Amino acid sequence: MGVNIAPLLAGASIFGLAISFGSHALVRDIVSGIFFIADDAFRIGEYIDTGKLKGTVEAITIRSVKLRHQNGQVHTIPFGQLLSVTNFSRDWSTVKFNLRLARDSDVEKLRKAVKRIGQEMLDDDEIGPEMIESLKLQGVADIVDNALVIRLKFTARPVKPNWVQREALKRIHNRFPELGIEFASNAVTVHTAEFASGGAAAVAGAARPAASPDA
Repeated sequence: MGVNIAPLLAGASIFGLAISFGSHALVRDIVSGIFFIADDAFRIGEYIDTGKLKGTVEAITIRSVKLRHQNGQVHTIPFGQLLSVTNFSRDWSTVKFNLRLARDSDVEKLRKAVKRIGQEMLDDDEIGPEMIESLKLQGVADIVDNALVIRLKFTARPVKPNWVQREALKRIHNRFPELGIEFASNAVTVHTAEFASGGAAAVAGAARPAASPDA
C-alpha cells in the first residue's frame, strides 16, 4: 500500500521489549508470592521483619504484601523483593533481659524474689493469659566493678511480649527495695583507715625531725 512500516515495526519491537521486562518482574513477584504463601511464612495481623522494613501485615495480594509500621506508615513490598522474612507473631516468644544490682546481693534471695513475682504475674487476670512460662532468674550474667549483672527470662504469647516485660520491670522496681535488694549505683565508695589516738601520736612523733644534741 506504499506505507513504510519500518518505524511501526521498530516501535512495536520497543513496546514488546518493555512488556517483556515488565512481565518478567510481574511473573517473578507472583511466583515468589506463591512460595511464601505455600510456606505459610506470614498471615494477616502478624508482625514481620523483611530485613529492610518491618510492620504488621495488613493485606496480601497476588504480587505484594502491605505492612503497617508502628508509626502508621504503610509499606507495599513486591514478593520478588523479599529475600527472607522473620515472623515475630508465631506460637510464642521468649524474652531475656539483664538487671544490674549491688555486688553484694544474695543470689538465692534474688531467685526466690523473682520466682514470687513471676507467680504473681501468672495469677494476674490480665497478665497471666499472656504468659506461657513464668518469669525466672536465669543466673548471673556478669560481675563488674560496681554491679552484679543478672539475667531474667520469661516466655509469652507473641502478641504483647514487650508489654509483659514492662509489667515485670514495674513489679521488680517496686518489690526489690521492699526486700532490701539494692540496684547498682555508679557512686564510688572510698574506704579510709582509722588509727587509734596513741597510734596516730606515734606516727606524728616519728614524722618530726630528731632534735640536735647541742640544742
